[in-house]
Amino acid sequence: MTTTVTAPAVSPAPAHPQRLPVYFISHGGGPWPWMPQMAPAYANLATSLADMPRQIGRTPKAVLMVSAHWEEPTFTVQATPQPGMIYDYGGFPPETYQIHYRSHGSPALAQRVAGLLAQAGIAVEADAERGYDHGMFSPMRAIYPEANVPVVQLSLRRGLDPAEHLALGRALAALRDEDVLIIASGLSYHNLRAFGPQAHAPAKAFDDWLADTMLQATPAERTQRLIDWEAAPAARLAHPREEHLLPLMVAVGAAEGDQAVRVYHEDAFMGGLAVSSYRLDA
Repeated sequence: MTTTVTAPAVSPAPAHPQRLPVYFISHGGGPWPWMPQMAPAYANLATSLADMPRQIGRTPKAVLMVSAHWEEPTFTVQATPQPGMIYDYGGFPPETYQIHYRSHGSPALAQRVAGLLAQAGIAVEADAERGYDHGMFSPMRAIYPEANVPVVQLSLRRGLDPAEHLALGRALAALRDEDVLIIASGLSYHNLRAFGPQAHAPAKAFDDWLADTMLQATPAERTQRLIDWEAAPAARLAHPREEHLLPLMVAVGAAEGDQAVRVYHEDAFMGGLAVSSYRLDA
């Protein structure tokens, strides 16, 4: 059930003296943290995700998660205090359809997010029934395995316009000063029909372009290159459909003037993929 949101009179939480970073992470496939047989393939990703609390240096008040696995006609924020689970994958062992990541939601954060978007002139709705999808619970199992940090999900908007999602991130930037960790969850390569060694060349071409864009370009150049991402080498081979790339636009919008650091990289993930994750901070 969704409801349209107008700008509420919501006061921001007291600011923390140090602004939090923003992350764009690769979330991996399906329920991988619950599958020991997948541990070797995911060892490097798991290590990078588990290191995020050390990098941050404190436990945030809450996490706002933008997952590639939730799209709506209007940006929609998850507003339930105790989200259920959405097993949005197929072909995995029966027990993986019984797993739970039992973090709490945060209606107060959902209201704050809705207020920020409405104040920025961005249409927003609230969903009081939406559960957690695996773009959230799989990486969060590695980041905060005890599920002791409230998590609110925010959808992408159908149409997947890069500029709209950069604007979304800009509207959310204030949360970084309110002890809310923004995590954009996708994959830097997502072509399910081209995995393995045959995908190495296009994956590397796109990953090299992405690294240059994130690490070498000026903030203004970075923003423009992401808007024009389809001009990148092997862009449509790496992302036949761009829902797993669009969370990056939100992350960059929320940290538009900040530097990026690559916090995870592999050249032969799942047999041949070049993949990367990034942190943005001052």
